[in-house]
Amino acid sequence: MTRTPRQPDVRTPEPAAAVVARPAVRPAAVPDDSQSRVVELRVSGHLMNLDTGLFCVFQAPGSPPADAATGLPGVRVSLAPGASGRSDAVDISTFRQDGWLNGTAALVRIVEGPAQVLVTIYQSPRQGPESAPRLQVLRLSADPAAAAAARLGAPAVAAATVQADSEIVAHIQRTGDVGGRIGEWIGTRGSRSWIEGFSIKPREGLAPEDIEYQGVLGRGWLSPWVDGGKFCGSRGMALPLLGLKVRLKGAAARQWDCSYEATFTDGSNAGPVSADETCEAESLASMEAFRIELRRRDSQAAPEREQTAGAKPARPARPAARVVRPGGGR
Repeated sequence: MTRTPRQPDVRTPEPAAAVVARPAVRPAAVPDDSQSRVVELRVSGHLMNLDTGLFCVFQAPGSPPADAATGLPGVRVSLAPGASGRSDAVDISTFRQDGWLNGTAALVRIVEGPAQVLVTIYQSPRQGPESAPRLQVLRLSADPAAAAAARLGAPAVAAATVQADSEIVAHIQRTGDVGGRIGEWIGTRGSRSWIEGFSIKPREGLAPEDIEYQGVLGRGWLSPWVDGGKFCGSRGMALPLLGLKVRLKGAAARQWDCSYEATFTDGSNAGPVSADETCEAESLASMEAFRIELRRRDSQAAPEREQTAGAKPARPARPAARVVRPGGGR
């Protein structure tokens, strides 16, 4: 009598995958997809030596995109282990709250160099070396005094600075977080204190998902698009934004007009410009204050936001974007 060979209790692991051991006693009929697996990723680490200063680590244009399902390849920048990764001398800030670099950048501030940071790249087992992202390091500042001053930070700002009904929150150099509403100036014109980051969350007529924005980091270089309600920029990294770009999405883009203007630390100002246009100074000076205005395109509904907020009636449309150089006035 021929017997059917008994199937083994643990299958042979597939390439680049480890199978978690199952209990000794297990019902006979269990679907294969119920098996728990721990997938071994391709991981490569790189120690980066940096001198005193402020640096930006980002994926070079043309890098292979991450897989939509797994998010791999993924990149993280962290303190190096051991004495070389000095937490007292190294600050790392990412544009994504979860710390991943994918499609964005990391800001690394070395207060007292040299020091090391660890750059780790994670890939799926099926992704070869050609799929690894190409990284670039840009030195934004080499001034030890500026780095040390940023390390000291600023005194805490009273909680009342950001009201519960604030639609815009900006983090300002040596001040901290300040808040305001759509149509108001955020930051102080003429203060020469730059804005390091901001978030926008309209509370009337628009939902956070109806708006997105970018910060200007350099000439032709903008941060990734950030959804409404999320922070764009940095806090305490001594990295100023040089302008902003805002746009509406979906039905909101057809129902509302968006414009914005800004002033800069060299005394110049720009705008107002229309949605999806970059508002920056010709000199690329740091942005010290900005104002965003939203108006319904329906003439009967246009004053709705301002009347609700107790503001003056809507003003006539402003001329197209313009930039005034220092000393030129408005």
